[in-house]
Amino acid sequence: MPHTLSRRAFLRASAAATSISLVGVGPALGAAGGFETPLAIPPLETGRLEGGMRIFNLTMQNGTHEFFKGYHTPTKGINASYLAPVLRLNKGEMTHFNVTNALGHDTTLHWHGFNLPGVADGGPHQVIRDGATWQPSFRILEEAATMWFHAHEMHETAPQVWAGLAGMAIIDDADGPTGLPREYGVDDIPLVLQDRRFQLNGTMPYSPSMHDRMAGMHGNYPVINGTIAPYLEVTREAVRLRLLNGSNASIYNLAFSDKRAFQVIGSDGGLLNAPVEMQMLTLAPGERAEIVVRVTAGEPVVLHSLAAQGGRRGGMMGGGMMRGAMMGGMGVQSPEFAMLQLRPAARLDPAPALPARLASLPVPDAGAATNTRQFLLEMGMGPAMRMGGGFTINGKAMDMARIDHVIKQGETEIWEIGNPGPMAHPFHVHNTQFRILSRNGQPPAAHEAGRKDTVLVQPGERVQILIRFDHYADPEAPYMFHCHILEHEDAGMMGQFTVV
Repeated sequence: MPHTLSRRAFLRASAAATSISLVGVGPALGAAGGFETPLAIPPLETGRLEGGMRIFNLTMQNGTHEFFKGYHTPTKGINASYLAPVLRLNKGEMTHFNVTNALGHDTTLHWHGFNLPGVADGGPHQVIRDGATWQPSFRILEEAATMWFHAHEMHETAPQVWAGLAGMAIIDDADGPTGLPREYGVDDIPLVLQDRRFQLNGTMPYSPSMHDRMAGMHGNYPVINGTIAPYLEVTREAVRLRLLNGSNASIYNLAFSDKRAFQVIGSDGGLLNAPVEMQMLTLAPGERAEIVVRVTAGEPVVLHSLAAQGGRRGGMMGGGMMRGAMMGGMGVQSPEFAMLQLRPAARLDPAPALPARLASLPVPDAGAATNTRQFLLEMGMGPAMRMGGGFTINGKAMDMARIDHVIKQGETEIWEIGNPGPMAHPFHVHNTQFRILSRNGQPPAAHEAGRKDTVLVQPGERVQILIRFDHYADPEAPYMFHCHILEHEDAGMMGQFTVV
């Protein structure tokens, strides 16, 4: 028989994890009894090298995970009970994966952010049947970057990722800059940011309501690397945080409790040209960022997600660790959470200043584009939407048998993504790293000027990106473009293209 949390214990745990208010700095989480669990650092998996090929064996499996002490929550994971080890990859290296499905149902495994053959993409067309092993191979073409991988089965992505089928990948580049924190688990820390909705018995079933289908599935607790209310013991003056928004639908506005500045050094596809100083960073589902924050010996600081700035604000059912912000009345998009406490030691090892130059990205040249395509992200109102439908791109819901665009290999294009609806949508394109040209005609902020594969499009906004597909062509193996709010993707806000 599973344990059942008493309502008093559940509320006590919720109160212990409540975050600061939108203004000012609230009491430390630890003062209420929170931040009692060390941050789980996923094991680092480097595979094995055979005949010039790096080989990884991955098993997608069912399990249980102890989010709350004494309560074993049914979950799914990859070589783990929940989430996956961090895969360490090397630029230029041929890589092979043996992906075995031991889940008891079909699945897929998508390599998010990678340039790779369509047959190796792991999208809805590369189904891994129960008990089967899928064996994709591809060369790592990307520069040093933080990538990820996750389930991507047609109409089933949201529940499978919710259960834990996702993980981070780190690409190393021997030609990258020196002077960055890079000791894994010490001053180079992976952070898979999620939130989950727990019931009194400790379970987190995927049971979306009508509201959840429209707004996306949000949780009442933040979960960081599978840990609730964790702390990280910091032993050096500067720490690099590899941030991955692996949530189903939440947009995190990340800031520290004392409003300290930090340096953004990388976006989805790798390092920026130079560090960018910020005090708050917005990260949508599917997006990644690398930041470096300096700490003071013996002085803890908390990483928060703040409720949305601007727009309508309101509440949401449930309490836990979240207070939500409403976007146009449609649903919570930016929850307020206390995510992680950094706990510096009484004495810290010194850390050098960051290099002034990190990469040499060319200025995107819109004049090189030979074609412009329009993508309109629409949420149809009325009964269809209330039933979880009505989510389209250019008026069409996803159809596996329909190719929406045929793109010529090696040609540069401008894609313009428009959002006429009431919710923000993170737009993701497979098999590429693009550059943002403009937001409503204005150039992107400095931290968005690097390589991207996912871009957040706000209500009423038009975003132009410069995009090309250089490396692979296959008229029979399509790639996807879609909203990365997983409930919207599953409901039809997705299309597909081939490269020829």
